[in-house]
Amino acid sequence: MKVKKMEAEVVDAELVLPNYLSFKRIQMYDKYPKGQSRGRHWKHLKQIIQAENYQNYPPDEPNYVNIESPPSMHPCKRICDITGYEAPYYDPKTNLRYANTDVFKMIRSLPNESVQRYLGMRNAAVVLK
Repeated sequence: MKVKKMEAEVVDAELVLPNYLSFKRIQMYDKYPKGQSRGRHWKHLKQIIQAENYQNYPPDEPNYVNIESPPSMHPCKRICDITGYEAPYYDPKTNLRYANTDVFKMIRSLPNESVQRYLGMRNAAVVLK
């Protein structure tokens, strides 16, 4: 008799259950009700410029409108002329920068015209002897 009485109490009780269980995947329509944004809203450059009132800033301060900025205080990175990786070494014979020994071997096997083209790409073209 006690079992039937407890079952009736459980059935009659209004239990508060969560809308979703943490281990279940949330459906998109549950996550974003109708009319609500589905994620981050990105502003266009024109919207940023209108919102920031850049005409009130001093002309020498860099911002979205003024692309002029002071030169960097950090030295530029040395990049391998062949691979594009950071290059801690350079070949004193050809003045090409290289990242590892395999690239060094390839640089030494290049003809003079190719070396001049690589140097010309980074505006370091020098007439080699």
